[in-house]
Amino acid sequence: MRKAFLLGAGLGTRLKPLTDTLPKPLIPLENRPLITHAMDHLIDAGITDIAINTHHLPETWEVAFPDGTYRGAKLAFFYEPILLETGGGIKNIAEWIGSDPFLIYNGDILTDLPIERLMTGHMGSNNVATLAVTADGPSKKVTVDGYRVLDVRSEVAGLAGTHQFTGIYCADAEILDLIPPNEKIAVIPAFQELVRRGQLGAYHVKECAWLDLGERDSYMEAGFQKAGEISPTAQVDPSAKVTNSWVGDGCQIGANAIVTDSILWPGTSVSADAELTKCVVHSNSSITGVHQDADI
Repeated sequence: MRKAFLLGAGLGTRLKPLTDTLPKPLIPLENRPLITHAMDHLIDAGITDIAINTHHLPETWEVAFPDGTYRGAKLAFFYEPILLETGGGIKNIAEWIGSDPFLIYNGDILTDLPIERLMTGHMGSNNVATLAVTADGPSKKVTVDGYRVLDVRSEVAGLAGTHQFTGIYCADAEILDLIPPNEKIAVIPAFQELVRRGQLGAYHVKECAWLDLGERDSYMEAGFQKAGEISPTAQVDPSAKVTNSWVGDGCQIGANAIVTDSILWPGTSVSADAELTKCVVHSNSSITGVHQDADI
């Protein structure tokens, strides 16, 4: 398996105003676009071709990846003027998929889930799709018995859910036959049809790191799982104090400024004597005064 589809077209409404200037998968995390962490995970597992659907601010993707590659992997962008949802988005890239099996992965999560095992397990099965599921989690909508999915949302056989779907799964190109063309539709009906056919498998995920960066709190949590870092291109006055913060490329921090537990996107300017605590500063912003727990 060499192809993966990264879902990048969401509006990021829960992260506003951070997503007013960038799509959620492109917001900086550890001084680089969030989605590159997912790409690293895929590439390290052997993926060489990555498709990404876009919608909000589609032009920013060309700025982030001007040559259409990342670490040698080829990137293909598919713009959706109207959001097609999880099923319609897959149908929209049918030509790119061709007859190849592929992995589907959310572009706004951080995880060390062993996707190479998921891919190997799927390729060795007779499943059309194999879902990565976990017995933990608050949203158990998948019913699993061994390595077989018996129900999804209790709508096929009326069975109570036992596992949570992680949003990561493998599929053969055959799944395209179960998704109507030119329609805004979720992938769930296709999963349910595969349940009826006995062709939907389960891969059990145990004790892996998992963080959904759909909200500000989780974004900040992810940002500070590691010590902060100041970009070598940032200019920080010697009298300024920067503690446990990520400072992006081209940032300027003035005399006696205090920056604590904050994330400064590239090109931002913090004036002399300003104080920031637990803040996220958007690219190219100029900040004065005292701010706490603010998105500026």
